[in-house]
Formats: sequence, structure tokens, C-alpha cells
Amino acid sequence: MRLDELETPALLIDLDVMERNLLRVSDYARSYGLRLRPHTKTHKTPALGRRQIELGAAGLTVAKVGEAEVMLGADPPDLLVAYPVIGARKLQRLTDVARSTRVTVSLDSLEAAAPLSAAASQAGVELGVLCELDVGLKRVGVRPGSELVSFAQALRKLPGLCVQGIAFYPGQIKSLDEEGLRAIDHLSQTVECCVRDLRHAGMEPEVVSGGSTPTLFHSHDVAGMNEIRPGTYIFNDRNTVACGGASWDDCAASILTTVVSASVSGQIIIDGGSKTFSSDRLVTDPEAGFGQVVEAPRAVFQKMNEEHGYIDITRAGRSFSVGERLRVIPNHVCVAVNLHEYMYGVRGDTVEAVWKVEGRGKLQ
Repeated sequence: MRLDELETPALLIDLDVMERNLLRVSDYARSYGLRLRPHTKTHKTPALGRRQIELGAAGLTVAKVGEAEVMLGADPPDLLVAYPVIGARKLQRLTDVARSTRVTVSLDSLEAAAPLSAAASQAGVELGVLCELDVGLKRVGVRPGSELVSFAQALRKLPGLCVQGIAFYPGQIKSLDEEGLRAIDHLSQTVECCVRDLRHAGMEPEVVSGGSTPTLFHSHDVAGMNEIRPGTYIFNDRNTVACGGASWDDCAASILTTVVSASVSGQIIIDGGSKTFSSDRLVTDPEAGFGQVVEAPRAVFQKMNEEHGYIDITRAGRSFSVGERLRVIPNHVCVAVNLHEYMYGVRGDTVEAVWKVEGRGKLQ
């Protein structure tokens, strides 16, 4: 199939760029002795999870049980559910997954751990556990120091669970400027202290799992961390570029749209709105719009309705016509992928692959 045969809006993946991203991170992890367990929240597609494993990933990461069920299709040697699993039905489904592959869960409370222990014991499976640590994002996680040690000690007493170490997400580090690099140094000190505290308490953390795509290539600067869980790196997006974690040439994903109206002076309408793009704003500039128009970088994707994307072209430096096709790099690709049923792998003007986004909408 040729690219011009696709109906729009369509989520395109540049295969050359994606493969380059995958190889770069695989080589980086290998060169620094870091275990790679990529988060599948970005691609949500077993075929791509399988490709990550083929390139050396030790396992895959998911957020919800439904995603874990889908990612069994990648035949992973290991699945990390980086989210507390709450609810009897979800726990039953999780133990079913654990009969097919090794499963680990990160959590931050005994209220989540106790039912997990009971479910594992009843099902006759063992589940790995990582103590979720708050390193500054203040979203989930126990505090470093005595709270972490006490929590890990309590987890060790629960049957059916094997405490493997700690997990954290430094999502508060949004840039790699001087302030961001200082934050990475502070993160390193925090993690190093936590590992030392656990060792002094007689617990050797086998897994120290963390990282993010913006901080990805500084992972080796974080003392004690031996596993990374980047997700967005496979495609990258406008936010990753804004954070300094990637360049435009590293952005594999774009959404192909069609100009459907130019009736208002200084504006065009494309056939993709809030049902096509993420509504997330740019982390470094909330007023910067909803995506980067590849063919007109100075145009501003300023507003969305469900089916309409409003693009201000007053500074675009060029004209547009109804029927013209434009590619837009979304601010947050993970959410955009969740809105699409299919992704189209392209090389030049040829569509070489069509992937069903099997993990979309798996919220439970």
C-alpha cells in the first residue's frame, strides 16, 4: 500500500526512525550494564514488545492488568506491573497471567500488598514485588529512609511474595538544563542512600528500577540503579524534544491529517481533533498548542473540537489548500496511540506494516 492511499487521520510510524531508536537504547543499556524493561504504554502493541525483547530487553513493563494480558502476546520472559493492583477480580486475572510468565508488581502500601499476597497464595504462584519509592514526583511511593526500610521488612513477611528491590519514577525532571542535571545528581544521591539503607537492614535489592525517557541517557549517572523502564523512546514526541531528550529526527510517530477547510482567513481546519490527538499541553510551554506541524513548523495547532483541529497559519510563511495532507507530531504520543485503532509502519511512501493497537483502552 502507498501512503497516499491511507485514509486520514492516520497514525504513522517511520520504521527507520523507530528501529534506530530501539537499537540506540538497546546498545546504551548493554554498554552500561543496565537491565532494560521498557514500558509498553507508548506502543501498546505486542509485535513491538516482541521486537524490544529480540533486541535484548529482559522483560516488559505495563501499568494495568489488562495491558499485561495483552502483552502476553509478545511472549515476554518477565512482566512488571508498575502500578498497585487493587480489587479481587483484577488480582485473580493477575495470577492467571503469572501462570504464563514471571510477574512483578510495584506498590507502596500494605493495603495493596496483603490482598496481593493472599491472591498469590491461593493461586499457588509467587509474585515479585518492588517497593515503590517517591523520589520527588509526589504521586505514589513511600518516602526514603526508615519508611522504605520498614515497608520492605513488612513485605518480606507476606507469603506468596518475593521482595526484589525498589522502583521509582523521576517524572519531576522535565529538562536536561543545568537545573535538570542538578536534579539528576540529587536523584542519584537519594537512590544510593536507599540502597545503602536496605543493605544495612540485611536486604540486598536485586532490582533497582527507574528512569524515564527524558532522563534516559543519564541513567548511568544514577548510583545503584540497574534497571531502566523507558517507554516514549520508541517513538518520541514533541514533549521529549522540548525536554531535550530527543531531536525532531528521533520522532518516529506523526499523525497524517487532511486540510478540510480554509474558509477563515489565517486559519485552516484539519480532520483530527480531540478524538485523534492528546489534549496534553507542552510541558515547557502550555501555550504552544497541541502538536508540531511538520510541513509548517511556525503554524500553531491552537484549538481542538472532537473532529476539528484549528491551525493558526498567520506565521506559517506559506499557503495551504483544501485536500492537502499534513503530518503533525503530537505533544504526548502515548495518549495519542491510545486513541487509534491502528498504526501504520511506513518507509518512505510505502506502508510496510499495519499494527492493531491491541492495548488501547485497557484501563482495568
